Amino acid sequence: MTPVDLSSSPSAAVRVADFAGSEMFQRLFSEGMELVEETANYLDGPGREDAKRLGRTGALAYAAESMALTTQLMQCASWLLTQRAVSEGDMKPGEAAEDRYRLSPSKLKPAGWSAGDDPCPPRLADLATRARALHDRLSRLDRSLFDGESEEDAPPENPVANQLDRLNQAFGR
Repeated sequence: MTPVDLSSSPSAAVRVADFAGSEMFQRLFSEGMELVEETANYLDGPGREDAKRLGRTGALAYAAESMALTTQLMQCASWLLTQRAVSEGDMKPGEAAEDRYRLSPSKLKPAGWSAGDDPCPPRLADLATRARALHDRLSRLDRSLFDGESEEDAPPENPVANQLDRLNQAFGR
């Protein structure tokens, strides 16, 4: 696959390179990788004990949640490593903009399931919540960097206009 052409928006390539070389990115990279390591340590250690205390339904829910958590964190780690490659000059911003390096939208439900009498272990729920927050944050950055989207660019939402539009659609005016 060829790199995405960011030449139509030279500011996008600069934006990506500037972000990847920023102190903010370094902090975000450390935070993300620490969460990956913390999660791995929990799942390989105390998490195994937590899972053993669960009934059959709880154990299945635990397995599904831990698999989803691991998958989401690996996507985050991959995105962070891609940005670090841009920072270190090993990858061009246009390459980092390719779909295969972009974050997939999260399809996960909020953490904190309850399976019968087995509530989600608090530590697993905490890690899942933090991983989802990290993924959401990285997704916003991804869109901002590569698609040029920004919360500041979005027009402010007008709840009155939204309701009027819905009424017009409902009553055909």
